Amino acid sequence: MALTLDEAVAQLGHRLSPKRRSAASRLRRLADPAAGPALLEALQREVRDARTWETQYQMVMALGTCDHRPALGFLRDLARRPFEATMVYVALGDAIVRLNTPEDTADSLRWCLDSGTPMLADGALRAVAMQRLSLDTGTIDHVLDLLGPLDPNDGLRFWAAAAAAGWTGPRVSTFLRECAEGPRADVANAAASSLRGTYQTYSPL
Repeated sequence: MALTLDEAVAQLGHRLSPKRRSAASRLRRLADPAAGPALLEALQREVRDARTWETQYQMVMALGTCDHRPALGFLRDLARRPFEATMVYVALGDAIVRLNTPEDTADSLRWCLDSGTPMLADGALRAVAMQRLSLDTGTIDHVLDLLGPLDPNDGLRFWAAAAAAGWTGPRVSTFLRECAEGPRADVANAAASSLRGTYQTYSPL
């Protein structure tokens, strides 16, 4: 039987990391803002142990889906730290974009893109795609300026190609056609859908 909100919050303090991870994953699905303070406190403890990166990933993602904006400063600080498990950066980029107001989305996306950490940029672009966010022309150009020089096999193109279903402009069309004709099947499929103006449904980890 699935954990209730209160049960999941209580389980964030369990002595076993898999139990804490399960609780965070449940709270991520519930997306209840009431869980935010407990998740932030749990993450602040969790990051002391590099071995529990999978649990850290789920806690960060849960903070994003629970829309706990007071966590944003701490998440940005974490994004500047070295993580051997780079999937943590993906969650951080995703949550940082989600926790900003719509007016600040472009700035938070640019912050992640300009960080020099590809997986942080990947997570930020994933959040844009998953939320089907519209971007202004300048921000779209910023994204494409970053992706243009990359190798056609670079996976960083995937979420941009998926997000671009809602973007407009000649540079977007050119980028999507290049991706659709490229060597990576996942990127090509996402780009083909976006060229038709169709968002696909994704279920990331």
